[in-house]
Amino acid sequence: DCTFGSGGYTNKILSYPRTKVIALDRDIYTEKYVLQTKKKYKDRFKFYNKKFSEINKIIENNIKVDFIIFDLGISSLQILNLNRGFSFKSRSSLDMRMGLNSISGHELINNFGAETINDILKLLGEEKESYRISKKIIEERKKKPIKEVPELVEIIKKSKKKKYEKKINPSTKTFQALRIFVNKEITELIKGIINATKVLKPGG
Repeated sequence: DCTFGSGGYTNKILSYPRTKVIALDRDIYTEKYVLQTKKKYKDRFKFYNKKFSEINKIIENNIKVDFIIFDLGISSLQILNLNRGFSFKSRSSLDMRMGLNSISGHELINNFGAETINDILKLLGEEKESYRISKKIIEERKKKPIKEVPELVEIIKKSKKKKYEKKINPSTKTFQALRIFVNKEITELIKGIINATKVLKPGG
């Protein structure tokens, strides 16, 4: 299980008596759920606080596994914790790190150039107004650093044309793009799939 989270997949699999699960998650906030699963299943469960791109490094003695699960994207464990800055409903710092990161959302917004921010929003968020948003971010951070989620949300609102779609929050695509970039989700997935093939049984 490459994305343990709160252990939904793992615990369902372990409910069948002859199964064993090796689980990974980069997020240290999973610890509570890891301990619950370890207590219940003991010798049939192993956990590693690693990125799933490292799956081939944690499988010992050239063991091959029957199947591998990637449950991609942000987890409810992450988005519901408003102190971590994943949600535009947060009143906290613009963090967005899933764990084992090199940068945060705060560092991205305050240090990257307008062209780079524009590319991130356009390519990873499919944000049609990426140029207007990135330009406004640069203008505002010259006055003072953009530290918290509400500050960025307000910048996005001011950048958008007044008739933006009301079906989704105007910050949705920007937050998606920043989160994907901060956590290198595309790179991680490519590496994860490549390295998963090294530990999967033939026909697995």
